[in-house]
Amino acid sequence: MADLADDEPQGPYLQRDQPPGVPPLALTGERTLPDVPEENYWFARHLVVYEWIAAQVGGRRVVDMACGEGYGSDVLARAGAAHVVGVDANPEAHEHARLRYGRENLRFVRTMVETFDEPCDALVFLQTIEHVRDPGAVLARFRELVAGSPDGVVFVSTPNVLTLAPPGAERSGNPWHVYEYRPEEFHALCRAHFGSVQLYGLFHARKLAVHAAALRLGWDAIHKRLGLTQRFYDWFVPAIGPQDFALRPGSAAELRSALDLVAVLRA
Repeated sequence: MADLADDEPQGPYLQRDQPPGVPPLALTGERTLPDVPEENYWFARHLVVYEWIAAQVGGRRVVDMACGEGYGSDVLARAGAAHVVGVDANPEAHEHARLRYGRENLRFVRTMVETFDEPCDALVFLQTIEHVRDPGAVLARFRELVAGSPDGVVFVSTPNVLTLAPPGAERSGNPWHVYEYRPEEFHALCRAHFGSVQLYGLFHARKLAVHAAALRLGWDAIHKRLGLTQRFYDWFVPAIGPQDFALRPGSAAELRSALDLVAVLRA
């Protein structure tokens, strides 16, 4: 697991230590999960964006589209949103979210993203547009859902194919992805449906930046020769947190090296 971004764990991983009566979900590669130590890099990479959004939607009606396991919806509700609806079509994910996350200002609805029709002030759609066959229609629908709010806003994120795919490859090997975007493609897609598009990049910070520098200096070869690989990453990966990522705007050139792209969209 030396190159964390190229080694998303898949296979027979189950969530650990779930509350009584809450069935654990299996890691399939379709969505990220908390409570899976081997998945923690990816979970933290998603969580930091939810926390950044949560700080901006206090007191507002929020819809978390394709909410999956539900942890992000819970972050938004916990941070002070007036009301949060987590929307997902998967029956296992919906049932897990409904049982695990209980707050007065949070509920979960099982339906398709394309058919959900409750208006809101803010809509969140993270790491999912790359799974969608008609992203333009989805973004147009999202614009309609926030149109009645004085400052309706849509947050959309997607992995940057330039850093997700192996060097020289056109795309990653994730079988769930329909299309993976370059920054300029993602910006053009959003700009076709929203008048205001602010694009941010997610980058490594703190120990992940140090780790990346160590890899460039040959850390891969060193830990293998010393027989430390498994022990090191068994410690390193579970210790990763949101503080190890930085979300910031950037020039077109800077965004090409971003891990993920985050768009803030207004009509």
